[in-house]
Amino acid sequence: MKNNIGLLLSKRALINPDREAFVDSKSGLRLSFSELNARCNRLVSSLLALGVKPGDRIAVAMMNSAEFIEAYFAIAKLGAIIVPLNWRLVPDELEFILKDSGSSTLIFGEEFVDVMSELHSRGAKTDVVNWIQHAIGDGNSEFTQDYMQFRDAGSDAEPVISVCEDELLYIMYTSGTTGLPKGVVHSHNTCFWALFTFGASCDLRDADRYLVALPLFHVGSLTPVTLNIYRGVTSVVMREFDPIRAWQLIQEEQVTNSLLVPAMLNFMVQVPDVAQYDYSSLRWVQSGASPLPVNLIQQYADMGIDIHQIYGLTESCGPACVINAESALSKIGSTGRAFFHTEVRVVDEAGKDCPPGEQGEVWVRGKHVMLKYWNRPDATAETITREGWLRTGDVASIDDEGFVYIQDRIKDMIISGGENVYPAEIENVILSHPEVGEVAVIGQPSEIWGESPFAVVVKNTEQLTEADVLAHCEGKMAGFKLPKGAAFIDVIPRNANGKVLKRELRLQFPGPSKA
Repeated sequence: MKNNIGLLLSKRALINPDREAFVDSKSGLRLSFSELNARCNRLVSSLLALGVKPGDRIAVAMMNSAEFIEAYFAIAKLGAIIVPLNWRLVPDELEFILKDSGSSTLIFGEEFVDVMSELHSRGAKTDVVNWIQHAIGDGNSEFTQDYMQFRDAGSDAEPVISVCEDELLYIMYTSGTTGLPKGVVHSHNTCFWALFTFGASCDLRDADRYLVALPLFHVGSLTPVTLNIYRGVTSVVMREFDPIRAWQLIQEEQVTNSLLVPAMLNFMVQVPDVAQYDYSSLRWVQSGASPLPVNLIQQYADMGIDIHQIYGLTESCGPACVINAESALSKIGSTGRAFFHTEVRVVDEAGKDCPPGEQGEVWVRGKHVMLKYWNRPDATAETITREGWLRTGDVASIDDEGFVYIQDRIKDMIISGGENVYPAEIENVILSHPEVGEVAVIGQPSEIWGESPFAVVVKNTEQLTEADVLAHCEGKMAGFKLPKGAAFIDVIPRNANGKVLKRELRLQFPGPSKA
């Protein structure tokens, strides 16, 4: 069997054709592995008839759905490259991603018709020529093809697989420190090794039922869903996260596992009378994207639910560190040891291993690490060493037993509700205001989101207000990136090299955030 991610669905449909593969928590749609594979194959056939070739980039902007999953596996079988779009982004951000990736086909859900109509009106600012819309309500836009009609015109026969191994599978864009998103490139092989790594490190069992609550454009959702296909696990998919509905689904669908970011776990534990729900089937929940508060781990432990902190990155296709059930409480606050098939080091500025307890940068190595950043050779060289180590930019310490404790982020990245937010993106927008002289954006603690962006501004005129700064950002970036507050300062502190001393700013403006 060739190492093509799409073939995992073909093989699972052969082994367990009638087992439930997919459950839509909103519509109630249920698909067996055989049914999901047939839909996938029809889409492959139709894309080939459209003229899509191996290596072409296909962008997908869809809510969590069967259509997203079948598109992912169809694009993999075809040998094209999927570009999952973060649908929270505004048109300017999406325009850059579509143009940078060279996506010629775009599949999108009806929820995003206004954004996509705006992008279509910009003509050659993107390379998209095929616009395919999944519409249920009022029909399709004039410039689009209907997704379901397009898909179902194809044959459900298994396609010939020509692309595999080290050839490209997807480009997943993540925010960049320079203000421009970077496309993380993964191959079929890097994704296979991420599956092997997760499978060897986590207690996922045949016929488990896994709650998928993170958006599928995230590696923290796409890798687990792929692993579910590989292991014959049912994916119970939430179109959008809702804490009450999450508890209901755990009870109704006998959910055994999930991966939820700290903000989600925080929302869920605040649901009134959680004891009314039967969550006895739930064996464990992994939590990543940002450090998990110790008190939240303890709250779930008191409920008899194991929360396993994990640490990973888009650049590592997910895996870096994970803590097992035996150590979750005895090493509370740690993100655990390296995943199976993964090496993790904490190093000093010279690249030498730090002694236990000393802070340094986390480096990760494994066959699941990305190949490169798309069109960014300089950024690739800065991030991956000649020996294959991924320089994460995260600060941590490691104890004498190899348990890693994440402390901070060298690159000042803010993680808000599980989303990566780089201050440079926000700073670039605020600096375009004529009354702003300088700005530095930091993260402030948020009870709701974990962290929220906060702008520290030097005024050009006395008339500038906090409301002016916040209003200037509206519509220019995704909602999760918007600063939740602003303060004014005479001089932004910098070191001798001119670098902003954000640690000082965090001490001066500790928060908590207003939201």
